[in-house]
Formats: sequence, C-alpha cells, structure tokens
Amino acid sequence: MIAKIIISLAIIFIILGALISAITAIGIIRLKDVYSRGHAAGKSATLGAIFLLFGTFLYFMGTEGYANMQLIFGIIFILITGPLSSHLMMKASYNNKTPYTKDTKIDELKDEFNNKKI
Repeated sequence: MIAKIIISLAIIFIILGALISAITAIGIIRLKDVYSRGHAAGKSATLGAIFLLFGTFLYFMGTEGYANMQLIFGIIFILITGPLSSHLMMKASYNNKTPYTKDTKIDELKDEFNNKKI
C-alpha cells in the first residue's frame, strides 16, 4: 500500500518536472533578451530538473526499496550549479554590454558599477 502511494507521488513529481521543463523551453524561445532568457533558464529549468530527479528517486524508493544516493547528489549538484551558471552568464553578458530590449526602462547597475567590471 505504501509503495503505491510513493509511486503515485513519484509520477506526480515526474509529470510536474516535465511540465516545468516544457514551460522553461517555451520561455527561453519566447523571451526577448539574454537577461530574461537567463532568468527562465536559471530558475525554472533548475526546478524542473530537481522535480524530475526527485520523482525518479521516489520511484526507485517505492519499487526497489532503497535510497539511491546518486540521485540525491544529482539534486544537490543541480540546485547549486543551475542558478549559479545562469547568474554568471548574465554577468558576462552585462560586462560585454549586451543590449537590452526596448522595454527595459532602467539600468540599476550602470551608476553603481561605472567603468568597473563586475
């Protein structure tokens, strides 16, 4: 009985992870500039991948009856490196003066980091 509940939760997490990843892909395609795309890739892609890995972890916990630590390490690795890599890509884009969209009204970092690399 408990195994069926765990497997049902695993299926829910896997479906949610796949949906979030699909929404992330649509966001990366539809958003206008590199900063918006980096935000979509950094936040929601990380959440989608974590949900997929956690659903897989629960599935193997329910069917095989043991905890796979490789999946836990994968979740921790993605949790750390996903947002960090998107932040560094956006920081490099800002240093290279990649243009914004026309909808961007204010650059809060321009006055603070005048003639400095961040």
